[in-house]
Amino acid sequence: MRTVRFWSDAGVVAPSVRSESGYRLYDAEAVARVDLVKTLRELGLGLEAVRRVLRQQGTVGQVARAHVQALDAEIRLLRLRRAVLRTVAKRDSTVEEIALMHKLANLSARERQALIDQFVERAFAGIDADAPGAGIAAAMKQMPAELPDDPTAEQVDAWIELAELVQDPTFQARVREMAVAGAAAGKTPPEAAADPKLVAENAGPAVAAGVAPGSAEGKAVLDRIVPADTPPDRRARIRAQLETFTDRRVERYWQLMGTINGRPPFEPMVPAFEWVVEALRAHG
Repeated sequence: MRTVRFWSDAGVVAPSVRSESGYRLYDAEAVARVDLVKTLRELGLGLEAVRRVLRQQGTVGQVARAHVQALDAEIRLLRLRRAVLRTVAKRDSTVEEIALMHKLANLSARERQALIDQFVERAFAGIDADAPGAGIAAAMKQMPAELPDDPTAEQVDAWIELAELVQDPTFQARVREMAVAGAAAGKTPPEAAADPKLVAENAGPAVAAGVAPGSAEGKAVLDRIVPADTPPDRRARIRAQLETFTDRRVERYWQLMGTINGRPPFEPMVPAFEWVVEALRAHG
């Protein structure tokens, strides 16, 4: 009854009449209103929303739809906070890292995209869009419109790591170096490049098996990628090209972008190319 008195004092449910002793009396219609208010309140509607319904300023359906939207937003925020806390627990983060993660995770879709766009635009500034390799810029901007409604800890962690990565000046400089070199790739003789398929088929298993690049076995693997009779100057060009375009952090960028977009993970290729670089250096 205390709750009903509160609703009555708030003007939500008025008594039909009062007894001579001052008690509030409710007829059948008023009781039905009390039941409706109780139901709406249990569903989480505020008193002002209940008043609008009772005053017929909005139908129950209209108010319910507005409330669903509010609840959806609240649920999304709670899920995001839960994911950030899972990441904090996994990293055992400092107070400063927690503040940064919370800030990054709560960026809007537009703000997240702007962060990536600014990074890519700086890296590819002044490079002709038709230049060889320049098309990578569009791919590097492929952020999802929204993080999933219930992002996994991996997706939140990936977004935070990606945001930190693109704001790192050394990473920005490295991608810029690769972008400039890629734009000039059209002037590079084809023989200055290693066949990626041969690298994957031969260096990949060598890395997995722990074959040392400088060993005799390593030379035999290298010879299947870069033939032993390849002139020294061409071997040097191949090594220089691989050193320019082989970077673990750049590959990590693509891995993180894939995680955020819900794509299946791919096997890292950089270790195989690094192996070839070391083998060329050892057997040059």
